[in-house]
Amino acid sequence: MDLAILKKKISTYKTSTGKLTRVPDELAYEILKAWEGWTGTAASFYSEIDVKSAKMASVIGRAKKLQREGFFPADDFKEIQLSSGTGATLDTPCTGLEIVWNEGKIIRFSQVDLLVEFLKKVA
Repeated sequence: MDLAILKKKISTYKTSTGKLTRVPDELAYEILKAWEGWTGTAASFYSEIDVKSAKMASVIGRAKKLQREGFFPADDFKEIQLSSGTGATLDTPCTGLEIVWNEGKIIRFSQVDLLVEFLKKVA
């Protein structure tokens, strides 16, 4: 979101003394998203939207809490692409499984079935 639009939205909830009051949850969420996308300093973000940091911190904190509680819908899933660098490539099958057992001992299995059998026997 453009910060100029956000600044205008925030200004509708300012009192004549410059304090923020009754900021709705949806606007708090928009502020949170703008804050998360901001690459500069916190002070420059607050000055860009023309608010004081003390009040904005509580608004952002409330938006984070609401987001954790599931009040806002989750963002769309974003697929990431792995580059085939130094690790295993995506088109080659896994060469085995490895678990760290007691006292740092490493046990390697070539197939999942062997691991399952081992775990059944030690259980």
